[in-house]
Order: sequence, then structure tokens, then C-alpha cells
Amino acid sequence: MNSMSAHEKKNLIKGLLFCSPWLIGLMVFMVYPMMAALYYSMCDYSVLLPPVFIGFDNYTDLIQDGVFWQSLGNTVYFALFSVIFSLIMSLALALLLNCQVRGLAWYRTCFFLPTLMPVVAGSILWMWMYSGDGGIINTMLGYIGIDNPPAWLADKHFAKPALILMSVWGAGHAMVIFLAGLQDVPKSIQEAAIIDGANAWQRLIHVTIPMISPVIYFNLIMGLIGGLQVFTQAFIMTGAEGAPERSLLFYVLRLFNLGFNDLRMGYACAMAVILFIIILSLTLFMNKLSKKLVTYDR
Repeated sequence: MNSMSAHEKKNLIKGLLFCSPWLIGLMVFMVYPMMAALYYSMCDYSVLLPPVFIGFDNYTDLIQDGVFWQSLGNTVYFALFSVIFSLIMSLALALLLNCQVRGLAWYRTCFFLPTLMPVVAGSILWMWMYSGDGGIINTMLGYIGIDNPPAWLADKHFAKPALILMSVWGAGHAMVIFLAGLQDVPKSIQEAAIIDGANAWQRLIHVTIPMISPVIYFNLIMGLIGGLQVFTQAFIMTGAEGAPERSLLFYVLRLFNLGFNDLRMGYACAMAVILFIIILSLTLFMNKLSKKLVTYDR
């Protein structure tokens, strides 16, 4: 390979200088914290004292920690059902908004507005809606004859479904992405399916969904990553302990308690590393599976 000319070297230096703010930010805010977390995960580190290297003891303790497995199970439950229901709701809304109806822009705005609300404000709003004393949800249930509505956030059997319902309320972001994908489906293919005698359901299953499969895959991956990192809603609505009976003690909430309340930062970093491995493995698996299920051909 020929050596670089002086002009090419000059252009390379200029390019690196233009990229340097991003590269510095990547190293300071991404690479260094990840490497530090990996190191501290193998240390007994209380933040107040220097870290002491203990090898893989934190990981072996995690395997034997029942609360760790409970928090992981709560998180997987929430992520799985919240993603499923959010995808169904956002796709259904996008299909409705893809129709040529009057006031389309107004409907799009109404469905997208909840995603603009800060998570803390939304959590406080839903706390009021779930309240057993004057909450709008139980009040409406009373109007239809349900005299003993659930306690929602105070009942371990309804706490996670309550947060899943809240996550579906914010499906407007995925809806906008689905809507963009639906508008990219060629009308000629839909017309050809109609000529062949396909009804609306058959066109949806055999034409629309395969054509927007890359969009479905993107929303699925982003939804799973976000669901596995759920924290703010449970922290605001039920406190740091994930009450009732730890039914809302999600993985990141448990990690937060260990690192900042108990000052077991090494143990918390081990949980962070495991979460990173879980998300990375799941993403790689979905990427491999997408080669068979997702089509990019038009």
C-alpha cells in the first residue's frame, strides 16, 4: 500500500480535529465509565474508601442473591408485556392514522402529545389516576358496576399491570415511526393485492407487515432496551423499595439502591455489567433472527 501523501495526511488531521469533540465525549462519557464499571465490579468498593480487588466474588454473590433474581424477573415481565402491548397499540394507531380522514393532523398531535410529557410528571399524573380515593380509573370502574376495584399500586397482583398500562399510554413515539413506514409502502402493491381479491386482513398480514418489518424490528429492539432499563416510573410511584412486596423492584431500581443507598458500588457495578451482557446478547440474537424474518427488499 502506498504511503499517504502530504495532502491526504493534512485532510486526515483536519477530519480528526473536526471529530475530536465527539471522540472526546465518547471516551469521557461512554468508554471510561464502562471500563471503570467493569473494574469496580470486581472490587469491594463503598465509594468512601479505595476499591479492594476481590475477583469475581460479586458475581458469585449475585447468583445466590434471591432479590437479584426477583428484580430480574420483574423487569423481564414488564419489558415483555409492555413491548408487546405498546407495539400492538402503536401499530393499530398508525394504521388508523394512515387512512385519509378529516382532522388527521389533529389526531396525530393528540396521540403523540403524551410522549412529550416528562416521565416524572407523567408518573405523578398516573399515581393520581390509580388512587383508590377519588382516582379517575376506579371512579370510572364504579360507574360500570365494579364496586370493588383493584388497589392498583398497593396490590402486588396489579402493580406491574398498572405500569404496563402506563407504558402503553406513551406509544405515540413508535406510532410516528410506524406511520412513516406505512406511508412508504408502495400503493401499487396494495392495489395489486386488491385486484387479486385480497381482503383488508390478508393485505395487512401478507403485504403491509412484511413491507414494514424493518420498522417493527427497530421498534422492538428499542422497546426491549428501554423496558429492561425501566426505573423512573417505579421510583416515583412506589419508592426505592419497589413496594408492594417488591413487586415493582425492577433491575435498575435494585442497582440504584445498592450503589447509592447501601454504598455497595462494586456489587451494583456487577449488576450493571450483567445487564449490559443481557441487552447485548438479546440484541445480537434479535439481529440474527431478523435475517430470516425482516426483509429490506422493496
